[in-house]
Amino acid sequence: MTPDQQTARAPFHVITKPIGAICNINCAYCFYLDKERLYDYPTRGAFRMADDVLERYVQQYIEAQPSTAEEVGFAWQGGEPTLMGLDFFRRAVELQKKHARPGQRVTNSLQTNGMLLDDAWCAFLRDEGFLVGISIDGPEPSHDRYRLDMEGRGTFKRVMKGLEAMKRSGVEFNTLTVVQRDNGDHGARVYRFLKEIGSRFMQLIPIVEHKDGKLSDRTVEPAQWGRFLTAVWDEWIAEDVGEIFVQHFDMMLGITMGFPSTLCVHARTCGRALAVEHNGDLYSCDHFVTPEHLLGNITKRRLSVLVDGPQQARFGQDKLDTLPRYCRECDHLKYCYGGCPAHRVKQTPDGEPGLNHLCEGYKMFYAHTMPALRAMAAAIRLGGTARDYHHYMPRERSATVRAP
Repeated sequence: MTPDQQTARAPFHVITKPIGAICNINCAYCFYLDKERLYDYPTRGAFRMADDVLERYVQQYIEAQPSTAEEVGFAWQGGEPTLMGLDFFRRAVELQKKHARPGQRVTNSLQTNGMLLDDAWCAFLRDEGFLVGISIDGPEPSHDRYRLDMEGRGTFKRVMKGLEAMKRSGVEFNTLTVVQRDNGDHGARVYRFLKEIGSRFMQLIPIVEHKDGKLSDRTVEPAQWGRFLTAVWDEWIAEDVGEIFVQHFDMMLGITMGFPSTLCVHARTCGRALAVEHNGDLYSCDHFVTPEHLLGNITKRRLSVLVDGPQQARFGQDKLDTLPRYCRECDHLKYCYGGCPAHRVKQTPDGEPGLNHLCEGYKMFYAHTMPALRAMAAAIRLGGTARDYHHYMPRERSATVRAP
């Protein structure tokens, strides 16, 4: 690649953090809040993406996508991105329209805790076609276990108020649920709740906190994670195939049909999902925002050059190259590929480092779901839909049992 080349070698995605780690709540398990310490600012108010950085980022991100890309998607996260205010996002949309290629569609997703969403916000999000991910960990007791405000108060009621504002305005939304030790035993209950509040696309994210060689008390246990996924699966397959979409299940069905993983954590290699901070600093991954994983700054070096540079190439390839033999010889390799490198904190049975903390749970879940996944894939290949899976199930596994 030449130093001034604008287009990256392959598609990539960037999580944009216009306000850095600054947030209006204080979730106990948040891995990003302490990233504030990376920057020696006199006040927290300095964590704001300046207009010149915003324009450079928007322009470079659009230019870096393949010339054949009919659509380019921006993802806004934090911290809490709505703290930037509506004018920032109006400006972002204005710049996207300015720099988009002729005929190119620009999309936006916004991950939020929902606390600041009101009718004005929702009108903008609806009119500009934003997809909003709202973070909610289940019914009120589960949600308020760790998602507290700065005064230690639960946030559930205020989040639900924001959700209702979105529903009134017709904003498209999905849900992101963090699975931890507290709600990890209640997969069916969490799924039913998310379904009741109108979620039709669900992301389930396990918490694995590892520091100084120890796992936190909030970390979901391996078998607990397996039971959680299995309980959600049993609820979903009983009634909701083709009606509700669970990110993990969609990915697994795609892999069963021969497509690559749509989630970086279960892809063969990674490195194409990066994170940009408020000042233009580009990091290898949202889970690796550390000095050693700083690739550079987009105001000094072009985004496409940093994305395709040798440091990021090594980072992505390491996901595969550091995979233990225990994983490489596993029957479920193509569905897992060791999971997220940030979760590879255990040793294999033969003492090799690099085993995912959640390995046992994933194996439980894969064993439970494989017959139905293969049946769904067969149904689709023969011109049907995933809902027709039961016609292709092995006779002894054709019955579906709902989780208690």
